[in-house]
Amino acid sequence: MLSSKQITPVASGSGCDTYAWLCQRAWVEIDLAALSHNVRQLVSLLSSQTQLMAVVKADAYGHGAVSVAKTALESGASWLGVATVPEGIQLREAGIKAPILILGAIQTPEQIQAIAQWKLQPTLCSPKQALVFSNTLEAIQHSSPLPVHIKLDTGMSRLGTNWQQTGEFVRLVKSLPHLSIASVYSHLATADDPDTTVMKEQHRRFEEAIAQIKAMGIEPPCLHLANSAATLADSSLHYNIVRVGLAVYGLYPSEHLQNTINLQPVLQVKARVTQVKTISAGTGISYGHQFIAPHELRIAVVGIGYADGVPRHLSNNMQVLIRGQRIPQIGTITMDQLMVDVSTIPDIQEGEVVTLLGQQGKEKISANDWAKKLDTISWEILCGFKHRLPRVSMT
Repeated sequence: MLSSKQITPVASGSGCDTYAWLCQRAWVEIDLAALSHNVRQLVSLLSSQTQLMAVVKADAYGHGAVSVAKTALESGASWLGVATVPEGIQLREAGIKAPILILGAIQTPEQIQAIAQWKLQPTLCSPKQALVFSNTLEAIQHSSPLPVHIKLDTGMSRLGTNWQQTGEFVRLVKSLPHLSIASVYSHLATADDPDTTVMKEQHRRFEEAIAQIKAMGIEPPCLHLANSAATLADSSLHYNIVRVGLAVYGLYPSEHLQNTINLQPVLQVKARVTQVKTISAGTGISYGHQFIAPHELRIAVVGIGYADGVPRHLSNNMQVLIRGQRIPQIGTITMDQLMVDVSTIPDIQEGEVVTLLGQQGKEKISANDWAKKLDTISWEILCGFKHRLPRVSMT
């Protein structure tokens, strides 16, 4: 990620703190100070026995994995969570030495060798997978036991061994000489729901699974269950680690959790006006003429589109911010461009900054706003911004 310390800002009020040519069209601004604030807020919820894992998979939800990981660790996180082996290697190559948990399932000897080489910590979901790990580590003569994290399925019906089979799974892993149990964990399916019935049942199952382990005379070294929503909702779910993704990036998993701590959105999406023109009444705009000008309009073309991550389904159903005003988008959003009605700003000029997500003056547009319109979740919105949009650090 490019930093404002490298060069003078592009234009007054633009917020684009990098080389001018990178921000002539569109970009994503990342406020690392806001991210640091969010991590400190999250840590304030935890007891001294609970550590924070910052989940930085999917390039830190589109925010830039390396810079986010470093900032999170500097601000109080102790662990990092990723989905894949390459994501973990990227962090190690950047010089990050903190423990990194791979949340996805690993099956091949090549991936297992890479995990051992880069000192990553894998998730084990099944007895078969545990045996593959042990046999591979034996074949490469790995010198010390590899820390592994046992995943239980307590109701997510995704990765993990059925919670009722916890005892035999743990017994197997403990018997394998090349593996060392680092933690036992599960994942909650409905922690963001105000109705806590399912979450409480998963919690009960997790507790029962841990009781199975302890009845065998084994004390699990580390337990974790809580995602962002559970971290904000219930301290009894914190255990030894909480795995926080969305909240690190300044968004609440659910409206009913908004009063728990103060979070600040980290990401803003901005673009520039590339042309301004006046069209007459009755003129169709963009593909399919899904918008017909009801009267003479002043319109601006903005250099960002669905190939950058602006969902086409928002066509004629979104606003942008220009000079602190909410401005309606009109016509079908195209691959590289979209149009807005700037009739209320008759002196608008090419090159002016348009905020699609973020704040201008007192007005704000968030990923949650888009998600509600699209009947989806803010996670998907954040992860959708493509990498032809440069990520620009605000610090």
